[in-house]
Amino acid sequence: MSVLSRRCLLAALLLGAGLAQVSSHAQTPKKLRIGVEGAYPPFSEVGPDGQIKGFEIDLARQWCAHMKRECELVKTDFDGLIPALQARKIDAIVASLSITPERKKAIAFSRPYYSTPQTFLAKAGTPADISPAALKGKKIGVQSATINEAYVNALYSSSVITRYATQDQAYLELKTGRIDYSLVDKSAALAFTQSPAGQGISTVGPELRDRRYFGDGVGVGVRKADAAQLGAAFSAAIAAGQADGSFKALAAKYFPYDISPP
Repeated sequence: MSVLSRRCLLAALLLGAGLAQVSSHAQTPKKLRIGVEGAYPPFSEVGPDGQIKGFEIDLARQWCAHMKRECELVKTDFDGLIPALQARKIDAIVASLSITPERKKAIAFSRPYYSTPQTFLAKAGTPADISPAALKGKKIGVQSATINEAYVNALYSSSVITRYATQDQAYLELKTGRIDYSLVDKSAALAFTQSPAGQGISTVGPELRDRRYFGDGVGVGVRKADAAQLGAAFSAAIAAGQADGSFKALAAKYFPYDISPP
């Protein structure tokens, strides 16, 4: 074989190896970056060991296993989750993100995976009347960029509304008396009132379920361009967990009642 022939053969072998490597990389799905809050117990929080834990953290890992995807949990402030998704810093949001018409203008959602009402919190013994008239002049604390902020903005304009980056900050202000009420998801509210930090605080008034503000349950947020594939994959994983009982089994470890979506 001539030198030229050998060189041609070597080049062909190297090209084939390179193409095979490219093909291999193309077939390997990239790591899925899931945005989580890490400051909303019992759904998502940072434990004493510095690790993120909670119901939605366990759920996200369950879904990733179902989809056979390697996932990375990216801790992000709640009000920065949708901007991070749009900026492609994360690929999905698993952070008690309610499916509302306003949010659907910006992003897409999977099918809902849980649904709970909202409730006001106040010092134990506070009167049960939570009408806008009764709360006129009262200080209400809510987490910013949430459905609860939208609700009090719309209906409690005669109250003094204070917004916080995390719900934990609102809890602290409620305990110290700097605010009179806080509006929060019922599951999170009960987790707080049953903890040592929540002693002396209780739910007040009826449960709130106004779909105009609170939406149609909680879903996984994805970019609209990813709805057909990634959104559908999450929906399939959610449906599988609800069908085989793994969702209810996991939820029972965190909540004393059924939070399955209707």
